[in-house]
Amino acid sequence: MWRKRPQGGRTSWLSAIKWLVSGVVALWAGLILLFSFLPVPFSAVMLERQLSAWFSGDVSYVAHSDWVPREAISPAMALAVMAAEDQRFPEHRGFDVEAIQSALSHNQRRGSSLRGASTLSQQTAKNLLLWDGRSWVRKGLEAGLTAGIELVWTKRRILTVYLNIIELGDGVFGVEQAARTYFHKPASRLTASEAALLAAVLPNPHIYKVNAPSAYVLRRQQWILQQMRQLGGEGFLRAHQL
Repeated sequence: MWRKRPQGGRTSWLSAIKWLVSGVVALWAGLILLFSFLPVPFSAVMLERQLSAWFSGDVSYVAHSDWVPREAISPAMALAVMAAEDQRFPEHRGFDVEAIQSALSHNQRRGSSLRGASTLSQQTAKNLLLWDGRSWVRKGLEAGLTAGIELVWTKRRILTVYLNIIELGDGVFGVEQAARTYFHKPASRLTASEAALLAAVLPNPHIYKVNAPSAYVLRRQQWILQQMRQLGGEGFLRAHQL
């Protein structure tokens, strides 16, 4: 007589996976709540870079950032990253639909020249809580975490965390460390030109160098400066309480 096979092993695995997923979601939710007011000691991308260096035998590599409050960051730096990466940052709720549609249209026409459309909120979620690279799984998780961050944090807080964990060179994370590494001054004293140069390498700080800018980086710096003026300068930040 046919008998149904025991499902104990399968049920055990499914239960373990459910507990694991629940634990990760709870961890992410807890970190989003904590980092809504606490300084961020390190990010997932920083940890990824550090582990990669150790596994490759590079014991000299140290990934860290020097956390500073928003008041200790030059307004020009905040304006520069928005001008370069996300000009509708104060208006959207984590996702710039217009930019996404534009990127999709561009990528359909130019398959070998892909354009991204990640907002500062999405980049913050990815850098803080996920791994680097491109995959549909990561993008899906990024979308959920972005929604959570936008729900709990203010725009000013998102911008503050972004500026403190953004990668700006090999082992250089956050604008305070970048300002001291490249310009020998604190982030509060960055000029518009220096801020635009830092923002100009954001597409890929491993290829584009602040301390050895290519012709492309210098052109992008000038474009960012122009966009900063068109946004309205520091008045743009005051108008949106950034």
